[in-house]
Amino acid sequence: MMMGIIMRSVKLVEMLPFSVMVVMEGCTILLTIWAKTSMTEYDMSPFVFVVYTHVLSSIILLLYSFVFHCKNTSATQQPLFSFGLFVRCFLLGLTGIAVSQNLAFLGLSYSSPILVCAMGLMLPTFSFLLSIILRRTKTDWRSSSFQAKVVGTIISIMGAIVVELYKGPYIRPSSVLSSSSYSVLFQKAGQYLVFSSPATEHWVLGGILLAGASISVSVWNIIQIGTMKLYPEVEVMEVVSYYSLLGTIQCVIFSLFIERSLSVWKLKLNMDLLLIVLTACFGGLVRSRVHNWCINMKGTHYVPMFKPFGIVFATIFGVSLSANNLHYGSVLGAVVTGVGYFTIMWGQIKEDEDEQCVNHNDQSHLESANSEAKVPLLEEEIGV
Repeated sequence: MMMGIIMRSVKLVEMLPFSVMVVMEGCTILLTIWAKTSMTEYDMSPFVFVVYTHVLSSIILLLYSFVFHCKNTSATQQPLFSFGLFVRCFLLGLTGIAVSQNLAFLGLSYSSPILVCAMGLMLPTFSFLLSIILRRTKTDWRSSSFQAKVVGTIISIMGAIVVELYKGPYIRPSSVLSSSSYSVLFQKAGQYLVFSSPATEHWVLGGILLAGASISVSVWNIIQIGTMKLYPEVEVMEVVSYYSLLGTIQCVIFSLFIERSLSVWKLKLNMDLLLIVLTACFGGLVRSRVHNWCINMKGTHYVPMFKPFGIVFATIFGVSLSANNLHYGSVLGAVVTGVGYFTIMWGQIKEDEDEQCVNHNDQSHLESANSEAKVPLLEEEIGV
């Protein structure tokens, strides 16, 4: 009896991170569709949306960092406002917020959430290509992990090309679901939510902008890893708050040059304001905290594995909200990109496992050598 309760409790604990990550991806797609609706139906500028979202997000992060990490600040040996860290945080804010976010939401305004998902899955591909260009990865063709990354890169690029250039016929909801209560609920929601732009959309331009956003995030990842290695004494949330503030300032300066009309910047007490608040809270604090919690429980590769779930949610919402906004080609290309994404992730996991085995063997040889080196010393002491 007690053993059965314990086993059920263990299964629930194991299912909790999985369920939470699936919910996170679903919320991300819903907020993406909502943002698409605001930019298409209510003419909200993507630049204004990014500025207001990150202003609020930076305030939340600064308050969170001050409340929960102020005690650790005095204990850090590395000053937070050193010039070297300022330059790195400036670049993190530029690549991770100012460039990537503006390109992402501008690309969304020209395309749809399914294309956002597909180009988001290109992130490991761009990171792998950048690591080769910067010579951070050795081109070992005999390694199975390197081969998997190359194959996954080719598959991802093929999927992205399909998403960009081939749409195919519209996907229409089945007649079985049309009479269900869930279908009626989605049809009512579809009267207020817009999944895709009209037929005159600049789909290819949107894809290029989204690809540019993924490249910017790849550069941000490289800078972030180097920053945390160079400044291990600084709290992670302090660095996040610091570069978030700098990135927000960059967004404000950049957007003021583009959107000079004051009417564009005026906010009303409507659903757009609620969208900004929810996006800032979710993207700025909730998602990062949940991801860190799952990584601590399941490891570094657990969270990235759920990113392709966005394709599933985007397809479901796209079919349910409107019959004439989602194409077979878009879904097919996104699925192919997802296959490439998982292939690259498998190669990365295999590479990390091989490195751990090498490090473990090196440590074992070192311990063995140390023990052998100690034996003659002991014998000399006894001989004396």
